[in-house]
Amino acid sequence: MGKHTSGNKMTTKMCGVSLFFFSLLVLSDAITLRKIGLNYGRFGNNLPSAYESIEILRSMKAGSVKLYDANPEILRLLARTNIHVSIMVRNDEIINIAANQTTANKWVEDNVLRYYPDTIIRTILVGNEVLSYSSDAGKQIWNHLVPAMRRIKISLRAQDIRNIKVGTPLAMDVLQTAFPPSNGTFRSDISTSVMVPLLNFLNSTKSFFFMDAYPYFPWSANPINISLNFALFQSNIKYTDPGTGLVYTNLLDQMLDSLVFAMTKLGYPDVRLSIAETGWPNAGDIDEAGANIKNAATYNRNLVRKMTASNPTGTPARPGSLIPTFIFALYDENRKTGPGTERHWGLLHPNGTSIYQIDLTGKRASSDYETLPPAQNNVPYKGKLWCIAAPEVNLTELESALTFACNQGNGTCDSLTPGKECYEPLSVTWHASYAFSSYWAKFRSQGANCYFNGLAQQTTSNPSRGSCQFPSVTI
Repeated sequence: MGKHTSGNKMTTKMCGVSLFFFSLLVLSDAITLRKIGLNYGRFGNNLPSAYESIEILRSMKAGSVKLYDANPEILRLLARTNIHVSIMVRNDEIINIAANQTTANKWVEDNVLRYYPDTIIRTILVGNEVLSYSSDAGKQIWNHLVPAMRRIKISLRAQDIRNIKVGTPLAMDVLQTAFPPSNGTFRSDISTSVMVPLLNFLNSTKSFFFMDAYPYFPWSANPINISLNFALFQSNIKYTDPGTGLVYTNLLDQMLDSLVFAMTKLGYPDVRLSIAETGWPNAGDIDEAGANIKNAATYNRNLVRKMTASNPTGTPARPGSLIPTFIFALYDENRKTGPGTERHWGLLHPNGTSIYQIDLTGKRASSDYETLPPAQNNVPYKGKLWCIAAPEVNLTELESALTFACNQGNGTCDSLTPGKECYEPLSVTWHASYAFSSYWAKFRSQGANCYFNGLAQQTTSNPSRGSCQFPSVTI
């Protein structure tokens, strides 16, 4: 009897201790959710080492970091740093994981168990903006997304790991309608087949709907009708949703609530939101209005202040809700393709120095920051643009880019053939500049840009000479 009683007391005491430590873990996680996270992209050839980057994250007081893979070196370096970590299943791994539990188990063994719990992995994101890929190959992944998430969750539960959320980050293009927010509706091609099972999974596992939300894009696409200050959290403008009467004071809240209403329409009104990516570009091409240091600093500082407030404001549809947020990105990444803004979302230069000052804790007063350089491009450029070879580039690479542009057909390089008006002077730089301008003018409407792997740049100065007239783009 005595031993039995003693055992009960010991068991009760152990349970109490376990409950205490569990409560501490829950409290620690809740505190971290209020802290701003950073996206650590590594698509550059001039970035600091992984060790230096982790030290930078610690010095910036980042609460969490989001990776676009499960890099072993970085995960080892993050051990015992108290930084919460989000890792990612690559898009090309999804189908195999969805098809086989053993494959899922192996992924968790290799990418989680090897580092956990010393490295505080708190989220596994399956894929990246999977539903934005509309090619035949991309669409094949759609129906495997949720099955892969389920298998990863099963693997975690088999290891008795309960504090790692499984989700997937999606772009705003999952919505068919987003304005006004109460009209938020998912695309018809994914609503029933993907979104319903996804929301069911997120709801049943108490995970988050991870969203990449960039107010820069809707503003830059419609700067006449959307106030820049409304996008930067510093407007006195108030917009009332005619469907709900909810009042909005910034663009991000509108975007987030459009998702809330879209989820509600499918029967899932309570799935929590997390912003997997947001930010503002610090530079861009001539035709990318508003991409400058002043706007980037203003947006991200105000974002931090909003998301780290001791009393969270949430959104009009979810007042007071806590929204874990990751800023994109830690660095400017020079290997990213596409328009100029793609390479200029960083808080830091590739050498690790600040592009502008920012306090991720949200405690620094606006008046304590250094004066920002004035914005020179908030008004969209109107006029002609040409695409020419950038100075001091590798001529062998330039020749390859010239060949690529000319091989696209549609008469792109007809004027460069011997005897034609643009054949001379016979130089790679001259021919490439004509080819780039011609290619961009002919294919811009199909998504072409003036980049050519960093070998090209936009100009407002007409490069034409004599009878050789370079094609232009009119903005």
